[in-house]
Amino acid sequence: MLSLKFSEFMIETGTDEAGRGCLAGPVTAAAVILPEDFELELLNDSKQLTEKTRDLLRPLIEQKALCYHVTNIEPDIIDEINILNASIRAMQECITKLEPVPHYIIVDGNRFKPVNNIPYSCIVKGDSKFLSIAAASVLAKTYRDEYMNRIHEEYPMYNWKKNKGYPTVEHREAIRKYGITKYHRKSFRLLPDQLELDFGL
Repeated sequence: MLSLKFSEFMIETGTDEAGRGCLAGPVTAAAVILPEDFELELLNDSKQLTEKTRDLLRPLIEQKALCYHVTNIEPDIIDEINILNASIRAMQECITKLEPVPHYIIVDGNRFKPVNNIPYSCIVKGDSKFLSIAAASVLAKTYRDEYMNRIHEEYPMYNWKKNKGYPTVEHREAIRKYGITKYHRKSFRLLPDQLELDFGL
């Protein structure tokens, strides 16, 4: 059973990101503040849910939340500041857009940097422990998937509609065959070593 709150503070936000391990597309974060009487039966860590369930939950979360915000950080920024910093920046940007301003932040994972002097805690596997982080994980995942489906139309050969930019065999084969796009993260190891030898042939 997921808990509503971690801290004693009145207004607490949960934040999470999606797409950190992908070769293409943005890293997407969400932050959510839930009301005291929030209940949503199916809500859990987005990785434990089917795509159908996540799509069903998203409008319910948006409707019931006190407020929420979603941010994408594009590949060129990821390449510039690295994926960890990009993930943290995405979460920070979401938090600064929330109204009311949260008194406390709970973050999925083990790394974060202060934002606007708001106290925070990092919680490993927080998305399977706290409702606000689970809600943020569902929003981040569904918004990012929607983005990947959209850019799939532009470059269908990578099949982002299915792999969402993750390093599947099919995705890597397409990189080897067609090269990379503006949506690929150039600082990532896009191909395993044995394929890099014939990359330019």
